[in-house]
Amino acid sequence: MATADGAAAGGAGGRWRIERLSGGPLGAEVHGVRLSPGMDAAEIAELRRLWLAHGVLFFRDQEHLGPAEFLGFARRFGEVVEYPFVKGLDGFPEITPVVKREGERRNFGGVWHSDTAYLERPPMATLLIARELPPAGGDTMFADMYAAYEALSPGLRRTLEGLRALNSSRKADASATREDRMRDSGTGRAEVLEAEHPVVRTHPETGRRALYVNIGHTVRFAGWTEEESRPLLDYLFRHLTQPEFTCRFRWRPGSVAFWDNRCTQHYPLNDYHGHRRVMHRVTLAGDRPR
Repeated sequence: MATADGAAAGGAGGRWRIERLSGGPLGAEVHGVRLSPGMDAAEIAELRRLWLAHGVLFFRDQEHLGPAEFLGFARRFGEVVEYPFVKGLDGFPEITPVVKREGERRNFGGVWHSDTAYLERPPMATLLIARELPPAGGDTMFADMYAAYEALSPGLRRTLEGLRALNSSRKADASATREDRMRDSGTGRAEVLEAEHPVVRTHPETGRRALYVNIGHTVRFAGWTEEESRPLLDYLFRHLTQPEFTCRFRWRPGSVAFWDNRCTQHYPLNDYHGHRRVMHRVTLAGDRPR
């Protein structure tokens, strides 16, 4: 992700300070900004520019964003859509509660993944705000799929160019972390959602190529058996999470993460057993990967 010129010096006329979270462009904290639905058009445009440059933006001290304000801010960037399996907050169905209680051992979405890649039109973006946190742990890691693709050999890139992959909501790596939340929310939805997408997708805004398979949802290559697909998929799953492609975010109450689901993956760490963690999530509609 090639960072925008001058991003480190600050945005919004120099009022914001931009702090990168890794040696590469992936991940940046934006300091000095108060998020709200009423931000002016120039500020929203600057945030989008930074978001496209860094893949994921982080903001501190946004406790003032109640559910209505959180939704309103998200809508400045796209169409809000509901998560298909878990009931949203009362009065705010588009906000998904992401909760791990004190007695639980599994966390929600606790594998490397792109959000809901089993949909024909996976979300463009996800916004997550921290409401309650454990005293330590519960960080989230992010990985840069542009960098993962570009680090592959030319021969493997040529092999992957023409491939498509089947993504499914039934894959055990991710579905096991969803079961308790489905019971809690009363949805009980048993429908299996599946979609085929290019293994390498072109970002519709930047034009850059990104690896688009993930351990949470990708089952096999189209036209291949699962057994035939497994060795190459396992290699790609290991490759895309190499430390040099990643950054790590330590949450505080009121922190917000805003990531581009088209060119990043994320992994919520499950290292806080015996403590409660509550996050609120909003997703924005995307296009059909190409």
